Amino acid sequence: MNTRRSFLKKSGAAGLAASTLGFPNLLHAQNKGEKLRLAVIGSGGKGGSHIDQITGAGDIVTAFADVDKTAWGNVTKQWADAKGYQDYRKLFDAEMKNFDAVMIATPDHHHFMPTVLAMLGGKHCYTQKPLTHTVWEARQLNQGVQKLKLATQMGNQGHSNGGNRRIYEFVNGGLLGDVTEIHCFSNRPIWPQGIGRPEGTDMIPDTLDWDLWLGPAQSRPFKKNVYHAFNWRGWYDFGGGALADMACHTMDSIFMSMNPGYPTSVEVLEINGHTTETFPKGSIIKWSYGPGKLPNGKDRPGFVVYWYDGKLKNDKGEDVPAADVALTKIPAALLVRPDGGQVRLPNSGNVYIGSKNSLLVTGDYGDNSRILPLAQGKEVGEPPKLLERLGAGGEPEHYADWRVACVGEKPWNHPGSNFTYAAPFTETILLGNVALHVGKGQRLDWDAANMKFTNSEEANKYTNKVYREGWNIKLV
Repeated sequence: MNTRRSFLKKSGAAGLAASTLGFPNLLHAQNKGEKLRLAVIGSGGKGGSHIDQITGAGDIVTAFADVDKTAWGNVTKQWADAKGYQDYRKLFDAEMKNFDAVMIATPDHHHFMPTVLAMLGGKHCYTQKPLTHTVWEARQLNQGVQKLKLATQMGNQGHSNGGNRRIYEFVNGGLLGDVTEIHCFSNRPIWPQGIGRPEGTDMIPDTLDWDLWLGPAQSRPFKKNVYHAFNWRGWYDFGGGALADMACHTMDSIFMSMNPGYPTSVEVLEINGHTTETFPKGSIIKWSYGPGKLPNGKDRPGFVVYWYDGKLKNDKGEDVPAADVALTKIPAALLVRPDGGQVRLPNSGNVYIGSKNSLLVTGDYGDNSRILPLAQGKEVGEPPKLLERLGAGGEPEHYADWRVACVGEKPWNHPGSNFTYAAPFTETILLGNVALHVGKGQRLDWDAANMKFTNSEEANKYTNKVYREGWNIKLV
């Protein structure tokens, strides 16, 4: 396709990328101490919270793109002079000199191209979670950011919270001993999954460019309230299901605290309601990791991670919340309350099982963690303070953590969820979605160095996808 060639020719991005490679701090220094000028890709949905963070920091939006014009007012009511586009490729062709950084909040299948176009143009980039739609795309961004040295951040705002830092301190402070098993559970999806593609077509709203919304995905008819504007998360062609949506939050503390690297294998243990069009109603997935070192430099053994989402079958064949099934997989002795009753798992969270103590994490952002069994909590006490806190945490702090690198006050790789962290994290999560395509009962052995499965050619087909003509692009 010629999008990349056209983009480079029209905007001079080739020169910008080359100068960034040679002088990685040049763009930072030019903007130090000034308002950050941003382009916003996706001004509806999650893009609304991006606009809130930009406004709160006193920064400005000079250009924006959204395929649905009903969302344009979210920008223009704040910045009347901002230039609007339905096609973000045209934005990058026309507006490159007018902004310093980009925030991207599109459906998952559109994350990669605008991120690449921004980075080729030497622009700092904040892309919503999951960072990419495929394993190959994640590897591209990891390799590319290490060459271009731009300020980047994935939009998993819990990474900037104090809760995940406290979990890190439990693990790296030695209070749990050797962690060998982690169970993660989520109440997602809260959108339709486990369904087939509907028949027929509906009238496309005048404000929506449906062909642009499809973008790199293969063409299909528009159906009202089926894909646009929210239910796309459940469809293989557009989203990443419950796993890619929520594991970027719920599993974040694992990557922060355990320094797992890439898994050695991934396997689907259970699927409830599998179709070829959408992610299942529920699933259990297992990742295995080899021995390595914790972030504190100490040796750790290999460990396994289990993921439970949606509704799963219990022993009676009934659909029950994923947490109810996870409860049955965790040693009962850990779940005894001081009064002799049983601890109930929250709708979403984690259980870290260690050789000394175990840890129950409530919620997706790590903000409430307690030693298990509960009776041992007071004996163990609080972990040592090993990491700084970023104020109140949440989206404002996550934006600020990225912003200070954009304006040159911190190095390019300062943001906590920069792409050198977020891309391997996302790749690992998406390996679970590859396994869902293959189905239950086959352990898939992952050769991370060569980015392929050694025992399944079928699985290798799903590490990337077929892009519609005009929508394929590479960063490196």
